[in-house]
Amino acid sequence: MTGQVELSEVAPRDGLQSIGAFVPTETKIALVRASYEAGLRRMEVGSFVSPRAVPQMADTGAVLQAAKQLAGLECTVLVPNRKGFEAAINAGADRLGLFMSVTESHNKANLNRTREESFADLAAIVRDTPKGTKIRFNLSCTFHCPFEGVVPVEEAIAFTGRVAALDPEMEIALADTTGNASPDQVRQVFEHALKTWPNPFAFHGHDTYGMGVANVTAAWEAGCRIFDAASGGIGGCPFAPGATGNVAMEDVVWLFRRMGVETGTDWAKLLVAADLAAAVPGATPGGAMRRVPAARQAA
Repeated sequence: MTGQVELSEVAPRDGLQSIGAFVPTETKIALVRASYEAGLRRMEVGSFVSPRAVPQMADTGAVLQAAKQLAGLECTVLVPNRKGFEAAINAGADRLGLFMSVTESHNKANLNRTREESFADLAAIVRDTPKGTKIRFNLSCTFHCPFEGVVPVEEAIAFTGRVAALDPEMEIALADTTGNASPDQVRQVFEHALKTWPNPFAFHGHDTYGMGVANVTAAWEAGCRIFDAASGGIGGCPFAPGATGNVAMEDVVWLFRRMGVETGTDWAKLLVAADLAAAVPGATPGGAMRRVPAARQAA
């Protein structure tokens, strides 16, 4: 093997949040368990957001409690503000997934706040997070915005620098929310970030334009070693018009297998998780490897 990566399963949160009909709590827990059985030890299990804005996440507390029973699983929950932060801390989340957008328009559409309002609130949360609780700061629309178009590399880098200055040990995820990033963009931003700041950086990609795996590769080549993906390629942001599913976990794992990079996953069980996610009523599955007969037969 030529190296290894850390993978975070996001299907229980980002994969389900756009589905209109409520997905039963038992189904969400089954998704968590299937990915865990496949060897994934890091997972976004939900988000503490307004149930009026994102009804699908109303049972995050129950899903989190079930996930916490799985030995060695690091459970992340997304929190957009102080209220979500307090709920996540009280529920015992292992990692807080703070989030806001690089662009003003998407931040207002997603969080109903200006960038400066969100940044000030989240900066205070970073300071107030109890010792021992991990933080990830997610930057949506780092590369492209559904309202403002392509984000200039200089603007993405400048805002990432503001976030990095909050805590040199805090993980920062750069997200291609619309799936419309280009590999050269991804490579430039990650190369600068990894060269300039000591923070660990992650890539969160979508596959709307079929560029998900290419962008994962670009981030890897730039030095990124933490990647989000969703079993079955399900998902999408309800506040990013036109955005479809996340890059498929099985596609990302296949990519790294072919490159000789260790992922710590069981391929056959990973496909079980992918099939389960793709079968959720209302989901919009994507990805390629789940549909390739030869890949399904691979040991």
